[in-house]
Amino acid sequence: MSGAFLELPTHRLHYRVEGPDAAPWLVFCNSLGTDLSMWDAQAPAFAGDYRVLRYDRRGHGASTAPPGAYTLADLGGDVLALFDALGIERAHYCGLSIGGLVAQWLAIHAPQRIERVAVCATASKIGTAEGWRTRIADVEAKGLDWMTGATAERWFGAGFRAAHAGEVERILAGFVATSVHGYAGCCAALANADLRGDIGGIDIPLLAISGDDDPVCPPSDLQAIADAGGGHHVSLPGRHLVNVESPDAFNAALRGFLS
Repeated sequence: MSGAFLELPTHRLHYRVEGPDAAPWLVFCNSLGTDLSMWDAQAPAFAGDYRVLRYDRRGHGASTAPPGAYTLADLGGDVLALFDALGIERAHYCGLSIGGLVAQWLAIHAPQRIERVAVCATASKIGTAEGWRTRIADVEAKGLDWMTGATAERWFGAGFRAAHAGEVERILAGFVATSVHGYAGCCAALANADLRGDIGGIDIPLLAISGDDDPVCPPSDLQAIADAGGGHHVSLPGRHLVNVESPDAFNAALRGFLS
């Protein structure tokens, strides 16, 4: 199944399913300002053994952006709506950055639906409310183009940017194409998301993956989640999009955890 849509009351979600019908489900959730293609190095690697589900978060990629500011519960609710529509009772879940916050929310609020959870390049609280409100105002005034240089530096190390310029350019083109309203709505969710007091209640298997040079969510943030949630932390070479920068090491770490 490719390029399918789930119609919800206020928006529609674009998703893609790959892999054998009877295999265990594995869900990938993207970062702020990216679409499901950020998992292009993961989906084919896992689709032989898992039923892989990728989707564009509301306001990203080919999904539409409902009105208003979003909450973390809204984003988690979208996942559960996908699960229900596709008949997924339980799944492994891997999310990066804001996707990692959604992963934590699901592990806390819907643990009966999650088999194992991988939280990547994330934190239980990312940034400050004031910082996200400033980002919202800037984006609503100026769009997203002006942030591409700083975004590239946050997401990828200099060596990767030089050696993989085409891939970086493609990912940044997706960033610029993101709905301004959808991006701002997700920034509002980030402004109010704080799971630091809740992650101690996670009792499903948890893996935290950090980029060793990530300026957004440094390894200490992932270690804190692993410590609180009784999980394991591994740090890999790279910055914020560590799954893109170190795909083989990322895939090996995730596969070892899932099996």
